[in-house]
Amino acid sequence: MATASCVTQRYYLSGVDKDSDVMWDFMCSSGRRSGQWSRIKVPSCWETQGFGCYYYGWEEPFASDETGYYRHCFDADRLWRGSRVDIVFEGVMTDTEVRVNGRLAGDVHEGGFYRFRYDVTDLLRYGSENTLEVKVRKCPADSSIYRAERQVDFWLFGGIYRPVYLEIKPEAHIAGLAVDARADGTLRVKPELSGAPAGGAVAVYVESIDGRRLSEPVIRPCGDTIATLVRGITPWTHEAPVLYRVVAELRDGGGGRLLHRVSETIGFRTVEFRAGDGLYLNGKRVIFKGVNRHCFWPESGRTLSRSVSLDDVRLIKSMNMNSVRMSHYPPDEDFLEICDSMGLLVIDELCSWQKKYDTAPARRIVREVVERDRNHPSVILWANGNEGGWNTEVDDDFRFYDLQERFVIHPWERFRGTDTKHYPDYNYVVNSSIYDHDIYFPTEFMHGIFDGGAAASLDDFWDVMMKHRAPAGGFLWALIDEGLVRADMNDSIDCRMSLAPDGILGPYREKEASYYAIRKIWSPLRVINRTIPQQWDGNLMIENSYMFTDLSDCALRYSLLDIDMRHDGTFVETVVMCDSAVTPECAPGERRVMALGLPDGWNSHDVLAVTLIGPFGEELYTYRWPIGDGASLRRKIEADHTPAAPSAHEADGRLTVNHGGNKFVFDCETGSIEHIITSRGKFSLSGAPRVVTEAGNSRGMRCYRDGDSYVVEPQYGGSVWIRWVFAPGHPAKVDYTFSVEGEADFIGLGFDYPEDKVLAMDWIGDGLYRVWKNRMESTGFGCYHKAYNNTVTGESWNYPEFKGFHADCRAVTVTTTEGCITFVPSGRGVFFQMLTPQKPRHDDNGYTMPPFPQTSFGFMHAIPPIGTKFQKPEQLGPSAQKNIQLNWVPYSGSISVILQ
Repeated sequence: MATASCVTQRYYLSGVDKDSDVMWDFMCSSGRRSGQWSRIKVPSCWETQGFGCYYYGWEEPFASDETGYYRHCFDADRLWRGSRVDIVFEGVMTDTEVRVNGRLAGDVHEGGFYRFRYDVTDLLRYGSENTLEVKVRKCPADSSIYRAERQVDFWLFGGIYRPVYLEIKPEAHIAGLAVDARADGTLRVKPELSGAPAGGAVAVYVESIDGRRLSEPVIRPCGDTIATLVRGITPWTHEAPVLYRVVAELRDGGGGRLLHRVSETIGFRTVEFRAGDGLYLNGKRVIFKGVNRHCFWPESGRTLSRSVSLDDVRLIKSMNMNSVRMSHYPPDEDFLEICDSMGLLVIDELCSWQKKYDTAPARRIVREVVERDRNHPSVILWANGNEGGWNTEVDDDFRFYDLQERFVIHPWERFRGTDTKHYPDYNYVVNSSIYDHDIYFPTEFMHGIFDGGAAASLDDFWDVMMKHRAPAGGFLWALIDEGLVRADMNDSIDCRMSLAPDGILGPYREKEASYYAIRKIWSPLRVINRTIPQQWDGNLMIENSYMFTDLSDCALRYSLLDIDMRHDGTFVETVVMCDSAVTPECAPGERRVMALGLPDGWNSHDVLAVTLIGPFGEELYTYRWPIGDGASLRRKIEADHTPAAPSAHEADGRLTVNHGGNKFVFDCETGSIEHIITSRGKFSLSGAPRVVTEAGNSRGMRCYRDGDSYVVEPQYGGSVWIRWVFAPGHPAKVDYTFSVEGEADFIGLGFDYPEDKVLAMDWIGDGLYRVWKNRMESTGFGCYHKAYNNTVTGESWNYPEFKGFHADCRAVTVTTTEGCITFVPSGRGVFFQMLTPQKPRHDDNGYTMPPFPQTSFGFMHAIPPIGTKFQKPEQLGPSAQKNIQLNWVPYSGSISVILQ
C-alpha cells in the first residue's frame, strides 16, 4: 500500500471548470472595466466576465497591450516540506509571467493552448499564507506565435481559462511515462525520472480499471525502457473502448523501498500507416466519419467543463461519427479522457493556423502537446498545424516524445503519402478516386454555414470517397456555431457575421437538420430498402459498415403505427404493436438479408418503423416508411369530409361556388381564387393555383357542370391545365397537369396566403425538418407539428425551421388566425413548401440561399439543392444539379382542399 507521500497530490488554486466559483483578484489594463482591481472567476476568459476587448481572429492588432493582472493567496501545508511542488497551468492566453511571494517562478510562458508548469518548491512559505501573482499579456510578444495563434479564423480570448493547481510529489519521482501498448498485449513503458537514486529501479505492471492486477511487476534499472507482454487483454477500439491502467513504481536501490507511484489509463491498440493503402487500427482499415470541434461555450468562450465535453462526445457519437479532429489546438484533457472511455478516434493538433511558429517555440510546443496527450488511446494521429501553418523542421520532433511514433499529418496538404485536401468539390473526389494512390481523407470538407454544407451532398461525396483505392474517410466542418454571448450587445449571440455560424449544432448544441441526415448517412448499420410495398415479403437488406462489430452483436426493433386525423385537422400516431427480430451474423463490410417476422395483416397499417441498436444499447437510427402507396391513408383522411352537391352563382365579376358549407370565390377575369368564406369568416387563400415555373397568370376561366359536380378551369396557355372540382361526397379538389422545358430550380404549383396570418403546421410526411434536393435524409415518415417561426439557420436557433420544403407530404394542415386548411396531395413524393425562408443577413455569396418559388403554400415535384460556404450547388455532385422533366411525361396530380 502506497502512503500519501508516495503518490502525487493535486491541490487546486482555481476552480475546475466554467461552473466553479473560485474568485481571484484581477485587473485588466484596457477595454471594459479596466484600470481598477476587481474580482474574477478562475478559470475564465476575461472577456466573458466583462473585462477587456472582444476580438475575432484578425481583428486583434499586434500592438495590443491588453494585459490581465491576477493575484491569489493560498496556504501551503507544512507537510509539503521536503517534497517537490510544481504549479501547473492547463491553459493561459497568452504570454504568462508567474510570481510566488514576489519571486519569478521562471521564464514567461508563450503559447495559449498548452499545459505548462514551474517548480515552486523553493518559493513557498510552508505552514503559512503565500501570494501568487500572474501577469497575462493577451497578445503574444513573439510575432510568430501571434501569427500562428491570433491571426486566425476563430474567436480570440485572454486569461487563465483552464484550471491552475499545485502538484506535490516526492523529491525523487517519476515525472512522466511514455507508453506504447499494442493490440497483441505487447507493452513498452519509458519512465521519465527526476532525482532518481543511484541503483534505483522502476517496476511496471497492469491493472484493470477496477484495480485488479493483471500482470506481475517487471522491474528494470532506472533509465531503461521496460518491455513486457500482457496476456489476456482485450484490444481497445472506438467500437469497444476497453481501458486498463499501467502502474509505475520508483524504488530505491537498497531493498526496493517505494519512493513514488504513478499510473496512466491506457488502451492496447495498434495503429498502422500503410502507404498507398490506408490507416489501420488493430489490422482493420480506418474510415474516419469525423467532425472538427472547437472548444467553445457561448457564455464562457474556451473555458468549458467535463459536462460540456461529455455532452459533445455524446452528440458526436449520436450522429454515428467515430472520430473528431481537434481544431485547431489541443482540447481540455478531460475531453480526451472521455474519447478514450466512450470511443472516438482523435487527431490532435498544434495551433498554427495558416502561419507557422518559429522553430524555437515550435519545438517547445510540440513537446508540451505530446507529453500531455501521448498515452491517450483515442489519439491516433498528430497534426503539425493547419493549412500551411506547419514548421517542417519539427515534423519529426513528435517521435522524440511519443514512444508510439504516431503518424504526423499536414491538414490540407499532400504530405508523406496522404492527401487531406480541404473543401474538394465533387469532381476532385471523382478524379482522386480514379487516379490517385495517396491515402485520401479530407480533414475539412462540406463546410457548413447557415443551413448549407455539412450533410448537403454528403451521401454523394461518401459514395465516391469509398470507391477510392486508399480511402480513410473525412472530417466535416464543423460541430458547432461559434456564437459568443456579447455583454456589450445586450447579451445577444454573435457568430461574427458569416465567419462562425458553421455548425451542425448551434452554440448551445441546438440540432440542425444536418444532424439527423448525418446520423442516417453514417449509421454503421444501414437498411438498403427504400420503400415498403403493400405486397412486401418482409425481408430487410442490412449493410454492416462497422470496423469490428458483427450484426449479431446488435439488435433490431420494429413497430407498426396508424395515423388518424383529429377533428381540428391535426394528426395523431398510434403504435399498434412492437416487437424485435433476431439479428443474424453479418461481418463488417457485408450485407445480409434478414426477415422481420411481421404478423399477418401488417400491411393494413400506415407506417413501419425499424430501429437499429448498437452493441451497447444505443440507438443508431430509426427508419420509418409509409406502407404501400398511401392510398388507404388518403381515403381515411378524406372520409369525414363528404359535402353535399355544390351550387354556384356569378355576380359582379365574381363566381361563388358553395361547397361543404364554404364559399369559394373566383375572379372571373383571371380565373384565380380570391378567397374562401367559411363559417368563421374570410379565409385569404388566393392564386389559381399557379405553376411556379410559368411567368404568366391565368386569363379567364371555364365553368361547367359535370354530372353532379361543378368544375372551374382557369385558362392558361401552353401545357398548363388546372381545374377545381367540387363534387358531392368529396372535398374540393385541384387537378393539374403541366410540362417544363429545360432545366429548372424547382417544379410545382402553389397558392398565396398572407404570412402574418400563419400560426402553425401539422403534416404527414418524411421528417420534422425541411429538406433540400441534396439533403433529403430526415427523421423518417410520420406526423409532425411545428409552430410558426422565422428562424434563420445560424443567426437564430429556434429549430426546426418552420419555413422551407417538407418531403413526401401526404397531408398538411395549416393553422391560421382565420382557421385551419388541410391539403391532401394525391401522390407520393410531393414536397410541401411552407412560405419562403428569410435570407441570412450575412449571406455573402448566395451559395446557401437557393432560389425559392414565389408562393406561400407550394406543392413541388422538384426542389433546389443547397451549397456550402465555398461551393455552389452545381459543384457538389449528382443530387445538386438542376431539375429536369423525366422522359417528356408531364407532371400531374390532385390536391384535396379541406376547410376545418
